[in-house]
Amino acid sequence: MHILLNDRPGHPFEVELSRHLAQRGHTVQHCYGEFFQSPRGNLQKTADDPPNLEIIGIQLDKPFAKYAFFRRIFQEIKYSQLLVAQIQAFQPDIVIFANTPSEAMSLVYWRLRGRKIQLIFWVQDMYGVAINKILRKRLPVIGRFVGQLYLTLDRFLLRRSDQIILITEDFRPLLDEWGIAQAKTHVIPNWATLADLPVRSKANAWARAHQLSDKFCFLYSGTLGMKHNPNLLLELALAFQADENVQVLVISEGLGADWLAEQQIACSLNNLILLPYQPFSDMANVLGAADVLIAILEPDAGVFSVPSKVLSYLCAARPLLLAVPPENLAAKIVAQHEAGLVAAPENTAAFLQAAKQLHHDQALREQLGRNGRVYAETHFNIEKITDQFETIIRQMNHIKSDQYQEHKK
Repeated sequence: MHILLNDRPGHPFEVELSRHLAQRGHTVQHCYGEFFQSPRGNLQKTADDPPNLEIIGIQLDKPFAKYAFFRRIFQEIKYSQLLVAQIQAFQPDIVIFANTPSEAMSLVYWRLRGRKIQLIFWVQDMYGVAINKILRKRLPVIGRFVGQLYLTLDRFLLRRSDQIILITEDFRPLLDEWGIAQAKTHVIPNWATLADLPVRSKANAWARAHQLSDKFCFLYSGTLGMKHNPNLLLELALAFQADENVQVLVISEGLGADWLAEQQIACSLNNLILLPYQPFSDMANVLGAADVLIAILEPDAGVFSVPSKVLSYLCAARPLLLAVPPENLAAKIVAQHEAGLVAAPENTAAFLQAAKQLHHDQALREQLGRNGRVYAETHFNIEKITDQFETIIRQMNHIKSDQYQEHKK
């Protein structure tokens, strides 16, 4: 099959899937947005990659206006046009959409109508639900209208998709409510690229270069956007400000990171370290520099957003400290498999108490870290995961063949 997989942020596990589909003989084109500010996987061709894999970066002519709503809409239109051109040039049998915003994705679907291309919607989060909640809170009047528009776009995309892949069973009730056919819906949980994330000693080259190998390090790595509360990281740094052996390291870019930089200066926080996104080739050492790994998510995100950074964290054999809704899949995994401590995102006191508990209890940290690595080694088998995707792809190929034979009759 000719398969185009579009993952705009360029996350590690999506491009790992593209590589393994290509290794199994499919001709694969992996597309991502060069303009998009996000942690990325290995998006360069390697000597081990087969010739039937192509990795394409889509670029805009101006910086992406992520937080300027109307300018962003026009850029989403341009992005959709570039993606359609890429699809038309490649002529795939199947297009898999992951992490493609509703407005851009709906324009692509509309432009591809009538073409003999099958579409898979790989639902990483319920984008419209999150946007609807956030906009209704921030813009009560117009937010209600715009939020409803995004929900309508999501329903349109789900109905138009030939197959749907969900990352959690928690998304099913909403799809049932919207009348989406269960027969075309599958659940494949996300994973991390285990082979790229071996357990590393704290005394590694990256940690030494950043003077962290002899410090206790709370580490947050990833986006700080509308679904996150950077104030929790500020409060953490303030809570340990008097302990010169404790560092709070935040690896991020964008509005949340900019706000933390302002607070770092205003509060004279020498223990708060801010770094831009690091190369994926350094990620194992970056995670190895940590004593505790942190993820945060706003209460409104609920079950509809699962931070993928948590899955990468689990590979590092370090304890996790989560400030996420307890019903969220990440919270469930960490709690049920005893890989870390979980606090409700609105409960700052509980978050800080859990941080202090992890700081003081080395035996607990070691046990939670081991449990997380065991979970990763058990669940992140890329060969079995690729089998699941191939099963869906084969089903689609059979359906297409049957439809062709019926048309000939």
